[in-house]
Amino acid sequence: MSRVILFNKPYDVLSQFTDRNSPSPRATLSDYVKVPGVYPAGRLDRDSEGLLLLTDDGRLQARIADPKFKAPKTYLVQVEGIPDEAALDALRTGLMLKDGPTRPAEVERIDVPALWPRDPPIRVRLSIPDSWLRLTIREGRNRQVRRMTAAVGHPTLRLIRWRIGDWTLADIAPGTWRDA
Repeated sequence: MSRVILFNKPYDVLSQFTDRNSPSPRATLSDYVKVPGVYPAGRLDRDSEGLLLLTDDGRLQARIADPKFKAPKTYLVQVEGIPDEAALDALRTGLMLKDGPTRPAEVERIDVPALWPRDPPIRVRLSIPDSWLRLTIREGRNRQVRRMTAAVGHPTLRLIRWRIGDWTLADIAPGTWRDA
């Protein structure tokens, strides 16, 4: 039986168990998950938060991480400004990024979600409002969600992966994990 761990990765934590490339060590998965033999299925950038799956099953790891399997990944995204319907439609139909077109995304504006505070907090500019989106993609290029929102004129301020396939972050506090 495969083991799957749902981990709520905090901001500023690397999605790997070691940090060999930094002169001053940064926080890694080994600071939070003391389970031998599990590995991350995909990655989440250091400045992103939320659901990271770890498993001891290499085939399952590949199915989750490989874009060819089109596993839906849902993000809660705080963006600068308030996207209009044209910006949302551009995300829904797909965008041209430097590395090629994106697949269509599912996206909607949402009310401010009930979340934990981020440490450090995001930058707030009194003259520019912010808003929240729920955005689902079925691929996973490097910093893709951030590049997509920037391409429609609404840079990402905070990014939280909430769901991967049927697995969700619900009831998992930052820096904690549970078995699926």
